[in-house]
Formats: sequence, structure tokens, C-alpha cells
Amino acid sequence: MIVGSVKAKHNRISQRQFLIFHGQTMERKFFISTGDKEVRLWDLASNQVAVVGTHDAPVKTCHWIKGNNYSCLMTGSWDKTLRFWDMRQLPTQSSLANLTLPERVYCADVLYPMAAVGLANRHIKVYNLENGPQEVKDIESQLKFQHRCVSIFKDKTNSMPCGFAVGSIEGRVGIHYVETANPKDNFTFKCHRSAEVINGFQEIFGVNDIVFHPQHNTLVTIGSDGRYSMWDKDARTKLKTSEAAPLPLTCAAIHASGQVMAYAIGYDWSRGHEGNTQPGSKIMLHNCSEDMKPRAKK
Repeated sequence: MIVGSVKAKHNRISQRQFLIFHGQTMERKFFISTGDKEVRLWDLASNQVAVVGTHDAPVKTCHWIKGNNYSCLMTGSWDKTLRFWDMRQLPTQSSLANLTLPERVYCADVLYPMAAVGLANRHIKVYNLENGPQEVKDIESQLKFQHRCVSIFKDKTNSMPCGFAVGSIEGRVGIHYVETANPKDNFTFKCHRSAEVINGFQEIFGVNDIVFHPQHNTLVTIGSDGRYSMWDKDARTKLKTSEAAPLPLTCAAIHASGQVMAYAIGYDWSRGHEGNTQPGSKIMLHNCSEDMKPRAKK
């Protein structure tokens, strides 16, 4: 395991306390969605921050979309809207598209031409982004508790997005195919739970992030228990579980080469204010290619 060395950039973006901080990169620019309802663009080269637009409630997700004939920023909010912003003129208060949703946005992912948006009512809205966002599916999740993350996966035969994995606070992941002839292709599995059962109870931790390997199509789950676990969804087997870090793991990403996974260690407020006792957030790097290879069939 390697501790990454980075050159820090700092910008005091607002005096107001952020409830949410999510980023999505575009070249040397960084999009930020926050709890003060605004969406911002941070230019790392000039260290300047510009307002992209404003929602009517905290902004939970932001994703950069680079399509065949257009590019834009997609943001999801607790104001029950999904908005698409034209970045050619800032600030751009009039969004390209403003989709009204039945509930608040809790999580989202984009793998062009698909977008998956998880709502507070445990439904996942699936959109086709070609020629602008068009809803193609409304799927009720198999998970019974609040969603924390969603991640789109590709078809192994044609590399097109075909489904998604969703993680919840219950220490469980659901695998969903958008179109499948066999309903049994969709399933759930338990993860990020204590091995010991004390007085008949097991400690359960939330799934904070899910990332798919770009070549192997296996996945890694990131948990509030301070561990990451690697899985082969096609064989329905666990490949590896890490040792526990002193703090929760909050998010992760895998390099496009598939060689290195970066993951963040820091407090996720899953145990309330009293649980925030250990300072020292870190970004770790892990050589993941061999660990995430599917096992040969016996």
C-alpha cells in the first residue's frame, strides 16, 4: 500500500459552512456542489472560483457529461430536480434542461450515454443522454434502506453501459440490469458487516462508494467500517477484503489504466458528532489490477 504524495491547492470558497462537498473534474477544472445550494467551478490554474448556477436546496451530486455532440454539467439536488448546465457562459442560471423528480437526489453516476440517479424513495431513474437526457427506466431498488451510492457497469461483450450497482446504509449492494430477460440476473449481497455476532446482533456499516474496474468489470465497495472489499459480480464471489483503517473509507476511484485505486480515509459522520475523535484524513493509493482480476474457473 502506498500513501500518495500530492501538491495541495487551497481556496476559501465561502464563509458559509458546507454540508456537502462533491467534485467532478474537467481538464484542470473542478466542479463543486455544496450545501449552500450553489454549484461552482474551481479553475486550478488560476485558483479562481466561478458560480455555475443555483438550486433551491443543497446540491448532492455533480457530473461532467462529454457527449458526441454536446458537453454539459449535470447536478442533482434535494430540491427534487436534475439540472444540466451549459458551461460556455458563466454564471448560467438558465439551465439547458431542468427535470423535475418525485423525490430528492441522494446519489448519481454517469457513464455516457447512460446516467443513473438514485432518489430518496429508493427508486433509480435511468436516462439516455444522447441528444439530451431522456428517461428510459424507473427502477425500484431491491434494497430496503437509504441509498448512499450508485455506479454504472458495462456489458462485457460490447463495453456499453448496461446496468448499475447501488449501495445502502444497510451494508448491502444491489446489482441491477436495465434490460434483462432473466430477473435472476438482478441480485443483492451483504457487505461491510462485523464478523462477530454479539448477543444475536451484528454490527452493520454503510456502503459509501462503489467503483468498477475499467477492464475486469469487477467492483470494489468502500465502507464505513474502514475497509474496502473487491467482488466479481458475474461469479458472485468476494475477491478480497482489506484490513480495517482507523477511520471510515469515504470514496474511491480507479485510474483508467486499471492499475491503481485511490481511496480516501476520513470521518463520514456515520456515528454522529461524538464519533469525530480521530483527525488526519488521508488519500491512499493501492495497486489493484491483480487483486481485482476474476478468478479462473476451476
